Amino acid sequence: MSASASSPFDPIKIGIVSVSDRASGGIYVDKGLPALQAWLTRALKNPLQFEPRLIPDEQATISATLIELVDAGCALVLTTGGTGPALRDVTPEATLAVAHKEMPGFGEQMRRISLQFVPTAILSRQVAVIRNQTLIINLPGQPKAIAETLEGLRGGDGALVMAGIFTAVPYCIDLIGGPYLETDEAVCKAFRPKAAIRTFS
Repeated sequence: MSASASSPFDPIKIGIVSVSDRASGGIYVDKGLPALQAWLTRALKNPLQFEPRLIPDEQATISATLIELVDAGCALVLTTGGTGPALRDVTPEATLAVAHKEMPGFGEQMRRISLQFVPTAILSRQVAVIRNQTLIINLPGQPKAIAETLEGLRGGDGALVMAGIFTAVPYCIDLIGGPYLETDEAVCKAFRPKAAIRTFS
């Protein structure tokens, strides 16, 4: 994908998936999709096209949805929900089933961040994988935790004290042949080696 005439930044298609029996069944209003879209809209300067999906905790459905979004050209797919130890929590299994490569560092850092708030963060099972040229990441289920794990933790003075996982997302997508993601540094500063950084006029 090349930069458009109206923006110097590559357009990007992002799949956002909320996995919840109750929300998909209309028992309560889903909060995952709005939280994902709001954070990504703040964090990225690229023109964004979202592909939202609200689906139940069914492993086959989750896997099929991830494959569909990859095949539709999403460079990044973020899921929320279904990553705990409960019987119906099968998002990690569904994600690993479609993986070509695993990226364990993302899950490790998410748990490290969440452990600053609750000791039960060790029960979370988020994974990240690559399928073809798409990065797929499982995120926590709560909007507050979604933002914390993506953005990182800041001290009282606003300085970053623990990097969020999204810091590494743009360079990962570079390496697998995806579009160049440009972040708003006030929200999340992407890290790239100097040789990989593009400049925009």
